[in-house]
Amino acid sequence: MKTGHTFGPLLLFLFCIFQVKAQEKAPTQLPEVTVHGHTPVQAPADSTAITPVAAVSARELEEYAPADITPAMNRIPGVFILSGGMNVSRITIRGVGARTPYGSNKVRAYLDGIPVTNGMGETALEVFDPENMGNIEIIEGPKATAYGAPLGGTILLRSATPGTSSVSTSLTAGSYQLLKNTTHLSVTDRKLSLGLNYEHLETGGYRENSAYNRNAVQLNASYRFDENNTLSLLFSQIGYNAQIPSSISRQAMEEDPGQAASNWLEAQGYKNSHATLAGLSYTHRFTASLQNTTSVFYTYLDHYEPRPFNILTGFTNGYGIRSTFGKDFTFGGRKGQVQLGTEMYKDVYQWGTIENLYQQHEGGGSAEGRQLSDNKEYRNQLNLFTTLTLPLAPRLKARLGLNANFTSYNFLDHYNEGAGNTSASRRFDPILAPSLDIDYRYSEHLRFYANISRGFSFPGTEETLTPEGVINPGLGPEKGMHYETGIRLKLLEDRLSVTAAAYLMDIRDLLVAQRVGEDQYIGKNAGKTEHRGIELSAAYHIPVSPAVTLIPFATTSVNKHRFIRFRDGDNDYSGNPLTGVPAYKTSAGFRLTHRKGLFLYANYLGTGKIPLTDGNTLHTDPYHIFNLKAGFRTSLYRRLSLQVSGGINNAGNSTYASSVLINATGFGNTEPRFYYPGLPRNYYAGVRLRYML
Repeated sequence: MKTGHTFGPLLLFLFCIFQVKAQEKAPTQLPEVTVHGHTPVQAPADSTAITPVAAVSARELEEYAPADITPAMNRIPGVFILSGGMNVSRITIRGVGARTPYGSNKVRAYLDGIPVTNGMGETALEVFDPENMGNIEIIEGPKATAYGAPLGGTILLRSATPGTSSVSTSLTAGSYQLLKNTTHLSVTDRKLSLGLNYEHLETGGYRENSAYNRNAVQLNASYRFDENNTLSLLFSQIGYNAQIPSSISRQAMEEDPGQAASNWLEAQGYKNSHATLAGLSYTHRFTASLQNTTSVFYTYLDHYEPRPFNILTGFTNGYGIRSTFGKDFTFGGRKGQVQLGTEMYKDVYQWGTIENLYQQHEGGGSAEGRQLSDNKEYRNQLNLFTTLTLPLAPRLKARLGLNANFTSYNFLDHYNEGAGNTSASRRFDPILAPSLDIDYRYSEHLRFYANISRGFSFPGTEETLTPEGVINPGLGPEKGMHYETGIRLKLLEDRLSVTAAAYLMDIRDLLVAQRVGEDQYIGKNAGKTEHRGIELSAAYHIPVSPAVTLIPFATTSVNKHRFIRFRDGDNDYSGNPLTGVPAYKTSAGFRLTHRKGLFLYANYLGTGKIPLTDGNTLHTDPYHIFNLKAGFRTSLYRRLSLQVSGGINNAGNSTYASSVLINATGFGNTEPRFYYPGLPRNYYAGVRLRYML
């Protein structure tokens, strides 16, 4: 096990402590932690929506193991994240995204206002450090016209904001050689706010060929020149090496879920990747009612992925600009707002495949052979958007939004020549996506809202290619209409919060990834789906005593997602439940804290069975996962505080599939590999030191 990356930041932490001036003023006593009630749905902080937005706070992220950001997001009703390993997850929101074979491509995500979704629409949330997150907002459905109106939704990540100058370091160790260190430096004064975060994470993995190692650095800085001008900087560098065990068959899952797929094990498949994100934002307030924020950003991603069928290698360079103007005005004696903006993103993806000769190197893993392909893709997206918020009455607001999208791809084949060359370009027709929000506050404790919006999702470049590698001019984006209504209640002196929502989404020109080879999927517009569901959230703040607070919570989503029209060759799947989505998902738990610093967190996740084939001939089993975490916080001396914690994940030791590959196909005489086994019962313990500068 490599530990050099772990103890270097610890030495830096100790150095920062002892460099504090001895002549500084006597420090004050550390304040006691104030516990607020869990808020399943809260008012938006970063989005332009006037309706409630689902969110996960830093406090809620802390209730889970610090190795992964996605389990806490699964407590949001309507959101279901499947994890195929430390390096890959699939985000499904209200059933959208369930048909993506690998990764997530039906949502858009932003980190501190900078896009982290690439030109193909792919988003990787699993690489972000939960200990460096301040807030995560999930706008479900295509309501966020200012962020591209994706069918699945928009995820807004907000880094932890420095409240005071401090340096902290944490160390977590656990089952399967888990080791994680996060070191964070915060500096803040009247004009400057700076946060520097370093993370190292490694694990040997539960399954064969599943070791993972990640190092990440993130810098957030903001300088306020005066009350009208602020400059912000974001820089993120993430590198990881992830072995890939891949999916396994049902028989293998029952015999030994810890095994890897035999061909991936023999090839010793893995993915090595490095990602850089840099963004510079400038906010200028022209007047008390008019301001502009403009951001320029650059992204870089490279990867090297030996697989049994070939070796994929490539890199992406992307850049863009996002600019928004906001103007407040008076309408009927009340405050309204108009927003106008644009976001342009271009990236160039250069990639190729190489023959993998692992079968000729018995026991030696993957080895490069001859070149199989050499391609370059230019991907361009332009979004123009506007929103208008009108106060129609003292308690009634309406927000109108419109997004216009312009997307084009240019594919260059540098490998084949003459008639075999498949270079081509594709410019999609412009798409308009309107949205209407209505928000009515009957009282301080009762709120009604509704939304009607249109959204879309484009196929990735690879999906547009035919089996011959030629761009299919007949393949278009999937489009849908979204309808939602909801209510939010606050009762018992605001200690009980209840939110309920019902939605309907009709999607046409459904994009279907059809597998035509072990390494090849092609896309086609194959039909229409209907997404219907009900989502409920509740949390209750119980002051057990002056020193003890208990906050139980529960969320659930019940849905009926189905194919309205879907034919695949001679097979008619119309009326079948949508593949890859459980009919229900429930999350519950509690947060118990003592004023002296003791805490106990418990959470539960349960799902229904998941259809694995479009014909609904095979399903996963329902599963139930229980997690516990306990610990204490205390002041050691002066400005130094300590937190010690430990936890158990999957306390019931359930055997379950944490992700699935829908419509899996067996090649040769092999059984289809549908299942990615989840971790069995596992433990972790951690310590955190924080010094106030």
